Amino acid sequence: MSASSAVVGSNVKKGPILFIMILGAFLATLNQTVMSVAVPELMGDFGISATTAQWLTTGYMLVNGVLIPITAFLMQRFTTRELFQASMIIFLAGTIVSAIATGFPALLTGRLIQAAGAGIIMPLLMNVILTLFPPNKRGAAMGMVGFAIIFAPAIGPTLAGYILENFPWESMFYGMIPFVVLVIILAHIYLKNVSERTYPKIDILGVVLSTIGFGAVLFGFSRAGSLGWSSAEVISSLVGGVVALVLFTWRQLASRHPLLDLRAFKFDMFTLTTIINIAVTMMMYADMMLLPLYLQNARGFTALESGLLMLPGSLLMGFMMPITGRLFDRFGAKWLSIIGMAITIGTTIGFMNLTDSTSYTYLVLMSTGRRFGMAMFLMPITTAGLNQLPARLNAHGTAISNTIKQVAGAVGTSLLVTVMTDRTKTHVQEMMAAGGAGSQEHMIMEAAIQGINDAYVVIIAIGVVGLLLSFFIRKADAADKEEIPVKMTEAKAEGA
Repeated sequence: MSASSAVVGSNVKKGPILFIMILGAFLATLNQTVMSVAVPELMGDFGISATTAQWLTTGYMLVNGVLIPITAFLMQRFTTRELFQASMIIFLAGTIVSAIATGFPALLTGRLIQAAGAGIIMPLLMNVILTLFPPNKRGAAMGMVGFAIIFAPAIGPTLAGYILENFPWESMFYGMIPFVVLVIILAHIYLKNVSERTYPKIDILGVVLSTIGFGAVLFGFSRAGSLGWSSAEVISSLVGGVVALVLFTWRQLASRHPLLDLRAFKFDMFTLTTIINIAVTMMMYADMMLLPLYLQNARGFTALESGLLMLPGSLLMGFMMPITGRLFDRFGAKWLSIIGMAITIGTTIGFMNLTDSTSYTYLVLMSTGRRFGMAMFLMPITTAGLNQLPARLNAHGTAISNTIKQVAGAVGTSLLVTVMTDRTKTHVQEMMAAGGAGSQEHMIMEAAIQGINDAYVVIIAIGVVGLLLSFFIRKADAADKEEIPVKMTEAKAEGA
């Protein structure tokens, strides 16, 4: 990023820009989280299975993951205001389609359109923060963003539960429309450009390869839930997706103007924190799917009761974000990540032995403990990796980070729903073979709970990997400082 763009970034008023963009990100995140509570009811309304219904969440994250790689190009091609307004207008169109949907295909279409707009917002917001704030103040800034973004999941399930108990599910989308319109108007009035436009050429082949790669891999994971891992369709999708991603990687490394500059992975802390974020995201998004299914389908709790159970932990998580951000600026990410991971894993162990009589209070305490642990490492891990990148890679770094998170969340959700479904079938067969007592309905419920317990074991294993990797985090200086002497030497040589 040139010096001129840095001057532009320092002269703008940061408050209005951050407020408008955080509000847009809040609405996009809220829209994503309300579905976690609504899925069980939509399964009944549309007569669909959990594997099909998960596409309302998985498809949303997939489109995000497919489009986010393009945001690095978009952030260099368009102004901050142009790109943010366009993303919110697309998001508005998807919200309207979802609100008027009369069947599952139409609702899924609206969700995918929403995702196309929402996928641009978070990378753009993170890039703006990297531009406006120096590395030693980014933790606090990211903490403010984290508070707003986590507040959405905090109130989302409870709000959705209240709406579903008192109004049709379409009200969730109708109620969002005026707020999205307000953000679009405010952005037109107050939003300013804070980055330099370089007008790069778009890599069409790269776009095609990334779309095929990410799409095929996720499709394979999702279909494994109903067809099994030995299915030719599943195997061909996974193999085709991996091949496309390998070609995409080769294309980006060989290109002079890559769609997504994967040379960011040359920086060790960025690479390490990205890998840790894969584990973290799979833990977080998958649990958002499993717990509502257990509460509503297996235990018979209402959508509102399901949302209220997760509210205390999510609120605590939101309020912890600014504190964690300041702690990161002072101490770095390593011990925050280690302590937070340990707490999260310890409380997740409490979900390994769920029964049909596990108390509501116990579930609240364990869920709150998980959110407290997550609050300690979510933003610090991401910020630690981005801080090492030179300014010229900011747009690419934020795009890579958000792409990895979205795809990891989608794959994690698909994988754990698959584990839950397969293990539930296995437990039913075992109970029937053993001549289990009780009605068939009770037997299926017990098998479903055991299937969910098995899925939590997988979450714990993923968390242990993240914990072990956290011991290797170190505080890395911004790469710009290392590049200055080289540039000065080259300039002197040219002058001579």
